[in-house]
Order: sequence, then C-alpha cells, then structure tokens
Amino acid sequence: MSKFGNLSVIFDLDGTLVDSEPNYYEAGRQTLAEHGVPDFSWAEHERYVGVSTLETAVLWKQKYALAASVDELLADTNRRYLELARAATRAYPEMRKFVELLATEGVPMAVASGSSPEAIEAILAGTGLDAYLRTVVSADEVPRGKPAPDVFLEAARRLGVTPADCVVLEDAAPGAAAAYSAGMRCIAIPYVAAQSGAPEFATADLLLRGGQAGFTARGAYDWLVRSARSS
Repeated sequence: MSKFGNLSVIFDLDGTLVDSEPNYYEAGRQTLAEHGVPDFSWAEHERYVGVSTLETAVLWKQKYALAASVDELLADTNRRYLELARAATRAYPEMRKFVELLATEGVPMAVASGSSPEAIEAILAGTGLDAYLRTVVSADEVPRGKPAPDVFLEAARRLGVTPADCVVLEDAAPGAAAAYSAGMRCIAIPYVAAQSGAPEFATADLLLRGGQAGFTARGAYDWLVRSARSS
C-alpha cells in the first residue's frame, strides 16, 4: 500500500505553484489605466490576491465606477495577462520538486484556480508542469469562485476521490477558506506575509507564515506522509 494511502493533492496555481502575481498586477494596472484609473498600485493589487479574475472585474467596476462592462474589463485583463504569462512565468523551484516527488509516488493531483482555462493552460504548458498536472479546474467552470468550495469539490470529483482524502495547497485567504468549506485539509503558504494572521489561515492544517521562503518539497512530502498515517 502507498505511504500516502488514499490522499490526493490539489494545487492552487497563482502564487502557489507559480509566481504569476506580478503579471496579474501589470495586466490589471494596464487595463485600469486604459479605463481612467492611472494610479493602481501593488498595495492595492494585494487586496485581490486569491480572488478570481471575474470577481476582481466586478469589484473594480464597483470601486472605480467604471463605464466599461464587467465582461469588457475581464476580456481586457485576460488578454493582457495571457501575453505576459506566455512571455515569462516562473514556477517556484521547491513546488516543482514537490510535484515531481508526488508524481513519482503516483499521488493523484489536480490544479484548481481562479484563473481562466486559457491562462491555466498557458502557464502549465510554459512551465512544463502540464506533464504532471493533467486534471485542471478553473473557477470559470463552476458556479462560484473562492472562498466558495466549488472549484475544489469539482477537482475532487474529476479525480474520483472524496474531499476528506484531499489536501489543498493555497497561498491566499479565500483559498484557505474554500478548502476548509470543502472539508479538505490545507497547507497554507501565504503570498502576502502581512496577511498570514488572517482568520481564514487559522483553519489551515499546516501554516507556513514565511510563505514560499518557508516551503520545502521534502518538508511538505514528510508532512503528507504523517498526515496519511493519522487519517
């Protein structure tokens, strides 16, 4: 029997597997500037980390009283983001090692992301992670994005596993909340260190307050083995 038992692992994409937030910030900055908001800052962008692109467009329209429709804002941002993502997106080295370790052990894996299907496909292909991560769910494919559990539950359904046997890796508070609501265990790796004290992260089974700087493939692997033994 596998040392991981029936465990499956579901990865968030942006800020967890890959450092794509700079690209999302630049795409959003350019879109908002085109629609009359010239001073969108990185600090403002951090408020939307972990929020789906669709929900972000809804919030922008409300916050800045934009004349453009939500669909237009979403399309503009996604177009710009895809251009940036295809040019350069970096997978976190320890995350890549972790994925490779799990693949060697035959652990079922999926990606569940707030990004569009096109963005997910472009990033996984560009980083080579698509060789290991073939089950993919976008928030565009489910009724509600994070913090609702829909995207994680759909990933479990596609993997053919029960939510209680899933461990989620997440960098954002809405994602940690979604994992908890889905009845899944969670390894939280906060992208924004200042947000590590958010109540949503308190529900995580393993919280790495230092974010990616505190994450190692071997450490996560050993934690999963212990988690499987105790489940």
